[in-house]
Formats: sequence, structure tokens, C-alpha cells
Amino acid sequence: MLRNPHNRFRLIGTLEGISFLLLLCIAMPLKYFADIPGPVTIVGMIHGALFSLYILTAISMLFSASWRIPRLLGAIICAFLPFGPFVFERRLRASR
Repeated sequence: MLRNPHNRFRLIGTLEGISFLLLLCIAMPLKYFADIPGPVTIVGMIHGALFSLYILTAISMLFSASWRIPRLLGAIICAFLPFGPFVFERRLRASR
């Protein structure tokens, strides 16, 4: 599954999107409303690693899947938005 660049990008995008939502919807409310900062540290580190991997994988798609710069920029912008990687992946599948 991970040998195909599209499948690899889809998996990493899904994991990155889930980690971002966990950070925003669970860890940060626990920190700011329940005064429990531990989950932000753990989920934040995991999300940071997955975000970096997502960006690197998106850059690798320039070469392995013949992406153009606008598509790469779209993938990067979507990484900063909640649900962005999911929407980007859906649009990517629809365009193939």
C-alpha cells in the first residue's frame, strides 16, 4: 500500500488531519478549560511529526506523481485548516 505515492499521501494526510482535530478538539480544550496541559504536549508532538511528514510527502508528489506547484501549494494550505487534508484528498480523487 505504501509503495504507491498516492496511497502514501492519502494515509499520511489522513493521520495528519486526525492528529490536528485531536489537538484542536480534545487536547487544547483540556488544557485551557480543565487545566490539564499534558495531552497538548503529547498530541502536539505527534501532530508536529505528522505535519512535517505530510509536507515532505506533498513535496515528493511533485516528482513521483508529477504534481504542479499550485497543487503542492494547495496541499500545504489545506494542512493548516481543520478538515483541510480530508477535503484536499477528496478533491484530488475527484480530479483523477
